Amino acid sequence: MYTHRRQAADVVETVGLEEKADARVKTLSGGQKRRLELALAIVGEPDLIFLDEPTTGFDPSARRQAWDLVSSLRSLGKTILLTTHYMEEAQALADRIAVIAQGKIVAEGTPASLGDRDRLPSRIFFRLPHRATSSDTPPHGRPVVENGVDWFEIGTLKPTKIVHDLTAWALALGLELQGLTVAPPSLEDVYLDLIGHEAADE
Repeated sequence: MYTHRRQAADVVETVGLEEKADARVKTLSGGQKRRLELALAIVGEPDLIFLDEPTTGFDPSARRQAWDLVSSLRSLGKTILLTTHYMEEAQALADRIAVIAQGKIVAEGTPASLGDRDRLPSRIFFRLPHRATSSDTPPHGRPVVENGVDWFEIGTLKPTKIVHDLTAWALALGLELQGLTVAPPSLEDVYLDLIGHEAADE
């Protein structure tokens, strides 16, 4: 069917279906069928590839393998149009992103430039050491319990000032802000902001 094609065994191995190479399609699980669909998309060595949510139903390991495959195809000069609801997938794979809401493209650009990120708050996370007492209340932040661990979270448009305030407070008390992290607005934050504005316009 293809002028240029990859060997079937090579494609089956690439998508991680070696153990199911002799199985009938109807016996495959949902995730395995998605891998088979990915195999069919690449077997003919196309220059343009359309992938519609290719990692739906994949476990984390299989998803990472699929990402590696897409990255390798891109490095070979293939053009890939990929739809996904996984923001981390778009962040990891895309050179350019188009956000679609209500059937319209509401934003387009690189992962770094998409949306007006300067309007969105950065997030600062930290936790206090076990020896901290209930009176050791930081000047900023609200407590958040995650997996049984008490964290503090701050959303701010001025992360430098807040980090300065926090570190000055911690140094004065001789405390260490464990796991101190400053995270810029994520692609998911940008997406939700864009979708929110689009919904408000409808």
